[in-house]
Amino acid sequence: MAQALVPAASALMPTLGFDPGLQPRTGVETSLDTAGTSARATSATMNSVAIIGTGLIGASFGLALRKAGFDGAIAGVSSEAATSAAVAAGAIDRGAPLGEAVAQADLVFLSQTIGRILDTLRHLDPLVRPGALVTDAGSTKGDIVDAALQNVSRCQFLGGHPMAGKEKRGAAAADPDLFRGCTWVLTPAEPAELSTAAAAGFVAWLRRIGAHPVAMEPAEHDRVVSYTSHLAQMASTALAATVAESVRPEDLCAAGSGLTDMTRLALSSYDLWRDILATNAPEIERALAVYIQKLEHMRENLRTRQLQQEFERGAAVAGRLRRTV
Repeated sequence: MAQALVPAASALMPTLGFDPGLQPRTGVETSLDTAGTSARATSATMNSVAIIGTGLIGASFGLALRKAGFDGAIAGVSSEAATSAAVAAGAIDRGAPLGEAVAQADLVFLSQTIGRILDTLRHLDPLVRPGALVTDAGSTKGDIVDAALQNVSRCQFLGGHPMAGKEKRGAAAADPDLFRGCTWVLTPAEPAELSTAAAAGFVAWLRRIGAHPVAMEPAEHDRVVSYTSHLAQMASTALAATVAESVRPEDLCAAGSGLTDMTRLALSSYDLWRDILATNAPEIERALAVYIQKLEHMRENLRTRQLQQEFERGAAVAGRLRRTV
């Protein structure tokens, strides 16, 4: 995780002034630059939070809010074991049933698996407080935003995807700095959704916990992350599975750090990825086809200089990801 940096209070809690010239465009992400306002105004926007799903992401969000100075109530909705672990970690104040937790919440944060997020959205509308903001942390956005449009009418929904995580799960692995320095993608169905008071307050808190909020259209988000996130998981899992089928366990002592680095994501649980793959299958299929074509090209040119261009192109991207070029 990036090291925690504490900016001046005046920079911590801006509200969002949506610039029509910065509307999300197909194929382009939009950084949500904000104009500074008082901390008091931002705090008034969000005084109570309900976290639905108190695993790694949900519990880390609660811890991040506390570290950033949020002193309102935080209720959690999950299994008894999960909420107990989140209480013990200091991420939530208490566990509660869904209806009780969301009834007075200014922010409802859905940090479940995608399938459970979709199910919660179908039942949430009669329970929420008008004027609240419902957001989520789902790794795909098209189905979730569509479900919200169909089922949530009493308050605002704003899709979200924090580009952060770990291979470990649960509140015991939660980290208040998990989102610091990471992109938090917001996927409004319409650009105007970013200019509401509720959205402005939420964006301000995202900045306060150290995240970098950007806006993307839901469909474009799903296309982009099929390459930047989902393909990486598929490649790591495939590599590890290929090694498992081709190398005896006792011979793994001959593996270097490169294999360890490349198979880190293979530690991820299929239970977590099942819904991601199902709800973004067309985009992932296209990304895999492009990747396989690239591998075929490399296989065909092992003895030629054409691979030099691929090495250079790959190194350039790897350097940018590491902020070295």
